[in-house]
Amino acid sequence: MTSTPASAPAAAVASDRRRWFALAIVMTAAFMDLVDVTIVNIAIPSIQKDTGATFSQIQWITAGYALAFAAGLITGGRLGDIYGRKKLFLLGIAGFTLASALCGFAANPEMLVASRILQGGMAAMMVPQVLSIVHATFPAEERGKVFGLFGAIVGLGAVTGPLLGALLTEWNIAGLEWRPIFLINLPFGIAGLLLGRKFISESKAPKALKLDLMGVVLVIVGLLMLLYPLTRGRELDWPLWGYASMVGSIAVFAGLVAYEKRKAARDGSPLIELSLFKVKSFAAGIAVQTTFGIALGIFFLVWTLYMQMGLGWSALKAGTTGIPFSIAVSAAAGMSVQLLVPRFGRKVLQAGALLMIAGLLIYIWEADRYGATIAPWQMALPLVVMGAGMGLIVAPLTDAVLSEVPKGHSGSASGLINTVQQMGNALGLGLVSVVFFGSMSDNLLPTQIGPAFVNAFMDSLWWVVAVLAVIFVVMFALPKRPKLGAETVADAEPVKEPVLSH
Repeated sequence: MTSTPASAPAAAVASDRRRWFALAIVMTAAFMDLVDVTIVNIAIPSIQKDTGATFSQIQWITAGYALAFAAGLITGGRLGDIYGRKKLFLLGIAGFTLASALCGFAANPEMLVASRILQGGMAAMMVPQVLSIVHATFPAEERGKVFGLFGAIVGLGAVTGPLLGALLTEWNIAGLEWRPIFLINLPFGIAGLLLGRKFISESKAPKALKLDLMGVVLVIVGLLMLLYPLTRGRELDWPLWGYASMVGSIAVFAGLVAYEKRKAARDGSPLIELSLFKVKSFAAGIAVQTTFGIALGIFFLVWTLYMQMGLGWSALKAGTTGIPFSIAVSAAAGMSVQLLVPRFGRKVLQAGALLMIAGLLIYIWEADRYGATIAPWQMALPLVVMGAGMGLIVAPLTDAVLSEVPKGHSGSASGLINTVQQMGNALGLGLVSVVFFGSMSDNLLPTQIGPAFVNAFMDSLWWVVAVLAVIFVVMFALPKRPKLGAETVADAEPVKEPVLSH
């Protein structure tokens, strides 16, 4: 009995150490996912040159990941609630690591596309558990510090991805060219799997809902019917079945809404909580997130193609050109949440949309003025302006959207926000076939390729400007300023529904 007083503090210290080890593990997994989204774009020209991938296959290498991730996010969170977050996290990280190996050793473009879709699906199992594990592991008074750390990881991932991708591609390690951008995940994934089994504690939702399999199927079918013909339409000369499929996707989504209403009335466990859309600010926020995802999906892919295939820049030159953008995003994000939004409310988000439009207009003017002779330093100004605008939007947007959502639905609402942004991103990547490649001739001479890419880039930016103008208008439906003491994901009680992040 005399050993009890001494052993109690020792047990507390061990428990505290385990919590922080668990945090490091789940944060590393989140970082892997964030980097993997951005690292691929910079290696696309190398992938195309090495594998002979068509432009539609290139789109699916990026869009396939986003589509699988979006379609599986809510499902992954719900499965974690039902079967255990640790179990789903370990399953996700194991699958993500395996899919990364398959990507790295892909023998042809078809295998790479399939492996990327698998990788996105596994990320959808892994990522939703991150914040849920944090909720279950850390008391409320410590979560502010933890979520601050998570924000720093997000910023670091945005900066690291393109630069790391450029370096790994340029170094051509062991003659593997682009393949190390996927293979680098293997040691981190294996370490995360082994350490996660030891240090992460299991947790489940006390009253977990059932999994809505029909809802999952309808979401996936509807998205595929919309995105597949949109991505391959130009390559196949826009066949009639493509138009029929896209029109049919509207009927599928209408069927999804009707089914989810019946599901909610029958057993209270729909995949999508439709009652949330009765909250005006939430409905507007979902529209903003979706269209913002479309804008980002278009811009980042065409920007990479413009720099490397249009201007002929190396992966490293293109990767370092994006550093001012990433720094501006991080700096503006910190200022918007801490200083600007508490004082000016939604005007900060609208100013962000206007800043992004201004940056795009400067970019269009410079691309037209300097053509193929444009230098990285000349791109710095539009990229900093755009990055500052994006930072003003991304950091406070979730809080603004959730500020009027009932406390009991904060988890479901957060998951839906992240899901629609990824769906928007996948839709934007699909639209690249129309707004970028659609403005180029199929039979270009070698001397015509560079100018054609420059012109297509400028045409695409006008589309992004139009999307951001829509976002600016829709933002008027957001609350003028988030309600004081409003429920946020970080402040919520231990979640009973999935809380997702990306």
